Amino acid sequence: MMKAMIRGLLATLCVGMALSAAAQAPEGKAAETTPEQFVASLHFKDGEIAVPQAKAHFRLTPAFRYLEQTDARRVLEELWGNPPDESVLGLIVPATPTLVEDKSWAVVVTYSDDGYVSDEDAAKIDYQEMLEEMQQGTKDENAARKEAGYGTVDLLGWAVAPRYDAASKKMYWAKELKFDESKENTLNYDIRVLGRNGYLSLNAVSGMSELGLVQTGMQQLLPMTEFDAGARYADYDASTDKVAAYGVAALIGGGLAAKAGLFAKLGLVLAKFWKLGLIAVVGLGALIKRFFSNKREQDTIK
Repeated sequence: MMKAMIRGLLATLCVGMALSAAAQAPEGKAAETTPEQFVASLHFKDGEIAVPQAKAHFRLTPAFRYLEQTDARRVLEELWGNPPDESVLGLIVPATPTLVEDKSWAVVVTYSDDGYVSDEDAAKIDYQEMLEEMQQGTKDENAARKEAGYGTVDLLGWAVAPRYDAASKKMYWAKELKFDESKENTLNYDIRVLGRNGYLSLNAVSGMSELGLVQTGMQQLLPMTEFDAGARYADYDASTDKVAAYGVAALIGGGLAAKAGLFAKLGLVLAKFWKLGLIAVVGLGALIKRFFSNKREQDTIK
């Protein structure tokens, strides 16, 4: 029951905070800065991008630009209304469409230092069986979501079937999700790049109508993303390096929570404030921490 409620918060708590933030924003502040002015204040970078926190780098083509941590969090938290998340390292933004245009999307960059993720199980994964288990688990949790007063979420299927490239140590997949009575389904597209001490996560969200656009962009990003020399998967030293408590299979939606007691970052799409479109809801670490903090306080009172 507890796990189900926590997972149920992923969509519902975030939308509540987002809508609350929009409703409570001072009228003067909203009038001071337009979305276009906000975007103009950002410091976009292009070309070779270093991500020192992950010992990784991007070699971006002119089709993409990059926002470092401070500006990335400004977009996610101030422009799109997400809760604060210190784990966000950066944001990869397509040159077109811009952040304030229709069909806009972006890629949230994070890094996990849980250790070397063994890929020995990669060739044995039955993705159809995994999907069915995930679908049933999501369906079962909807009862707890409703009981807690939140909306439902259903995993409809793979928008893009999972694929692991053993040579490049990269994997990607995409899910199609439906939230309550939402008219458009949500696309959650993920890339994981395995390294010596953990993995780099690239997470994009949009509406399903942008599947072609997002899929093309994410496939373009795959070869542009690499770990630095010394931090690559091939640099792993079994005598000194930490090994993660899970394998490749656990990197795909929900596996971390089930197999390692952790919560995988899940990007969701809800509603952008400045138009009747979509908003990327990521950065759920703060909400989860707050939930556990409140639960501990309740248990102490009891």
